[in-house]
Amino acid sequence: MQALLDVILPVFLVIATGYVLTWRGYFPISGIDGVMKFTQGFAIPCLLFQAIANIDLGATFHPGLLTSFYVGAGTCFALGILGARLFGRDWEDAVVIGFACLFSNSVLLGLAITERAYGADAMAGNFAIVALHSPFCYGLGITVMEIVRNRGQSPAKMARAVLAAMFRNALVIGILLGFAVNLSGFDLPRVIDDALDLIVRAALPAALFALGGVLYQYRPEGDKTLIAMICVIALVIHPTITWSLGTALDVPQDLFRSAVLTAAMAPGFNAYIFADLYGRARRVAASSVLVATAASVLTAWGWLIALG
Repeated sequence: MQALLDVILPVFLVIATGYVLTWRGYFPISGIDGVMKFTQGFAIPCLLFQAIANIDLGATFHPGLLTSFYVGAGTCFALGILGARLFGRDWEDAVVIGFACLFSNSVLLGLAITERAYGADAMAGNFAIVALHSPFCYGLGITVMEIVRNRGQSPAKMARAVLAAMFRNALVIGILLGFAVNLSGFDLPRVIDDALDLIVRAALPAALFALGGVLYQYRPEGDKTLIAMICVIALVIHPTITWSLGTALDVPQDLFRSAVLTAAMAPGFNAYIFADLYGRARRVAASSVLVATAASVLTAWGWLIALG
């Protein structure tokens, strides 16, 4: 119960505040869009840049950590596609539904809950996962969707399209700049590091508040069976696979906790962005983000208890 009160509820109260204030009209949709643009396009990239620039790459990018998380993510992507096909959806809808099972909310929820549970010094594993998360998930999702759509593109043209999408993403740019600074051995001037500290402090609280406003704009519509399937795959199966592989690969405890908690997060609203990009299964994707985020209050608490 203490984990629920001290770790989970503060995070979701911030989300709920954004939801309620947007619902009641005290905070306009345009304001939510502005806060989300600030956090996603600037503040969180700054957070990731600073984190990657300063972490020990050799100790953090543990092969077992990445294997346990990403094998679980890829498996859930395949399960989501298979489940959608079994429920009668066509291949394009199935890829979007698989993407919702693949893309956990590693930044807004994963970083916030890990920090609340274990402290800022315990997030190195989260940053390692986040550094590869968008390139892996979008690369996999876009590639499979383009194959399914069978546009007749050459592999080289498809690869260029995927890479172009990656390098337009502010999170990816922040991560790559962080790697450049880290590998160069360059020390950021103190004044710049202090300025980054100020921006970073605002990143997660503002992003969580904006997430509440974004979730208000979704409506729980669509196939309830598919939504339930996505929730089970994202909130239960992914962290279970990650736990099993992490144990088998003897991942260090702090990295293991980061991997399992990140895997246990609800689908990020990138699931809806991907659905909207292709114009397929948008209601299911949006509803899954909303329902799974609400359900993760209890499931994340359960995983925290299991982790100790």
